[in-house]
Amino acid sequence: MDVDGLLLDIDGVLSVSWDPIDGAIETLGWLREQGIPFRLITNTTTHPRDALANTLREAGFAVDAVEIVTAVVATAGYLRTHHPGARVFLLSDGDARADLHGIDLVGPDEPADVVVIGGASDDFTYATLNHIFELLNDGATLIGMHRNMYWRTADGLQLDAGAYIAALEEATGTKATICGKPAPAYFEAALEMLGVQASSAAMVGDDVVNDVLGAQAIGMAGVLVRTGKFRPADLERDDGAPDHVIDSFADLPTLLRTT
Repeated sequence: MDVDGLLLDIDGVLSVSWDPIDGAIETLGWLREQGIPFRLITNTTTHPRDALANTLREAGFAVDAVEIVTAVVATAGYLRTHHPGARVFLLSDGDARADLHGIDLVGPDEPADVVVIGGASDDFTYATLNHIFELLNDGATLIGMHRNMYWRTADGLQLDAGAYIAALEEATGTKATICGKPAPAYFEAALEMLGVQASSAAMVGDDVVNDVLGAQAIGMAGVLVRTGKFRPADLERDDGAPDHVIDSFADLPTLLRTT
């Protein structure tokens, strides 16, 4: 496979619950040695970008924060452009405030113009989701950092925020704006950072919808790994198929050399 640049998912491709997948550290180093530019493009919302870079370095990956494009950063940019000065109620895992500087975040007892939903966690209680339901019925705009339905941890597959977003859309007749994968603007922003055209780039991910099909929609090649959230049924979808399937990120060098 001949490419000028790569977009790489993190969770499920490089690591699972921040433990490196076998060969992933070495493969990332190989890309640097070969001079193949890349960006880590992730829907992970548990860490601000700087903290995420630190966590990856502690796991053994030599990366800088500027090489990471997160759904939180993309959401902040969207809010500044499309909802400047809006009062924003945020429900997400982790603490995203470091990458949401300049955004007016409000508490559950305050009025809100926009509701932003990030990764799912134990904070997604009935009371909080019902509060969001009320805000949306009162005219608030719904924004999702991503639409992941589930992800894989060391304990197995876990339900993610996309399921809650779908429920809120159905209950309120509202359509959420998604800022992370598979939004075309998200992929395009990462490619612009690389200075690479979509037609000469590839996305490597474990999510056939958000990673592979999302990237293919803007003209990129889609490479699916059989790690992370991958399931055999991902290869039997009617809405599209990966350009390439490899067992893990560690097999990427062989793919790049031979196709």
